[in-house]
Amino acid sequence: MVVGVDGSPSSRRALRWGLEQAEATGAKVVAVLAWQIPRHLGTAVMVMPGAQWDAEARNTLRSAVEPASAARPQVEIEQRVVEGHPAEVLLREAGQADLLVVGNRGLGGFAGTVLGSVSQHCVRHAPCPVVVVHDQTGTDPERNTG
Repeated sequence: MVVGVDGSPSSRRALRWGLEQAEATGAKVVAVLAWQIPRHLGTAVMVMPGAQWDAEARNTLRSAVEPASAARPQVEIEQRVVEGHPAEVLLREAGQADLLVVGNRGLGGFAGTVLGSVSQHCVRHAPCPVVVVHDQTGTDPERNTG
């Protein structure tokens, strides 16, 4: 089972759901975080080298996985950080998976959207079943800014 994680509250819920499902079914979880160097008007913004973006992505993934996996220590979980567009990376990683799990909105989501662009793309193009984990209250208080 592949779970997309970007550090957002929605992806953290997706990870918890994936770990619970893996515990029930005996599946292994592969937590995947995709990263890209930010681009502005078609050119790469040179703020820091790719190695630093990769290290930051690893820290973000680790900070999401550690507390979630502590609640389910018997579940085997692998962490992968991959450079590339999140939807493309998740679809590639899900190529041999039985299930792809994503949150309904990530860090780039717009308030009020039902599905984010990455989860929507995954639902349409994944080579396996996709579970989109939604906020159960219909709002995401961790994203509200005012």
